[in-house]
Amino acid sequence: MALSALIVKFSDLRKRSRPDACATAEPQEERKTMTAPQPRPRRRKPLDAGPFAPEIGSFRLHLAAEGKAAKTIRTYTEAVQWFAAAHLIPRTSHTRWDQVSGHDVQRWLVHLLTRYSDAYASNQFRALQQFFRWLAEEEQLPDPMTRLRAPKVSEKLVPVFTSEELSALEKTCQGRTFAERRDTAIIAVLTATGIRAGELAGTRYDPYDSRRSDVDLWRREIRVRGKGGRPRVVRIGHEAARALDRYLRIRARQGRWHRQRTNPL
Repeated sequence: MALSALIVKFSDLRKRSRPDACATAEPQEERKTMTAPQPRPRRRKPLDAGPFAPEIGSFRLHLAAEGKAAKTIRTYTEAVQWFAAAHLIPRTSHTRWDQVSGHDVQRWLVHLLTRYSDAYASNQFRALQQFFRWLAEEEQLPDPMTRLRAPKVSEKLVPVFTSEELSALEKTCQGRTFAERRDTAIIAVLTATGIRAGELAGTRYDPYDSRRSDVDLWRREIRVRGKGGRPRVVRIGHEAARALDRYLRIRARQGRWHRQRTNPL
């Protein structure tokens, strides 16, 4: 099973922590045991910005020149495209950005807040704020969002796993097969460090060249890359290091280093 599927299972443990849900199950068996309802697919956002598109393209170039991560660039530009395609074009007579007012942004935010979470609406607000701030400086135009404030985001407690739930998850993947050693190492590293799934998936290991490897088992350190590609070092405990070592040894015995020498860990 791919890493992303295992992470989903890790996140859904409260809903289903059955012994037969381990990553080594056959595909048909997994479909029988993993019965949690799938989320409804989101409707695709309209992103055709029409006459507003040229400035959005320039904004994208600006973000790239600033060294923003690809995901950040996509999030910011899609927020502006969506605002133009779903609000400015169908609900106003505007055809240029200098015609957009703070009231237009406020009406769009009201629309978002009635359909999405306050956190999501706040993220959309901040993306538009970055765009209009750039446009004001670039074209010497007034910024329609100068006096606007982002929607207030209510704080929500992040659910955490109990020690019993973590133990149940670890037991489902006990064993000596490649998949079991791999899954045990993934769970151990995630539990020890709290890093993002994407950061773990992007970790590299090269047994032949330490300069191209992100894992140092002797020091019990892993170098990960967070948002914007910024690297940082996280430490793991002895148990996580042992689980990772067992996975790396069985992977080496299967000769996978020759086929994917510098692929992610």
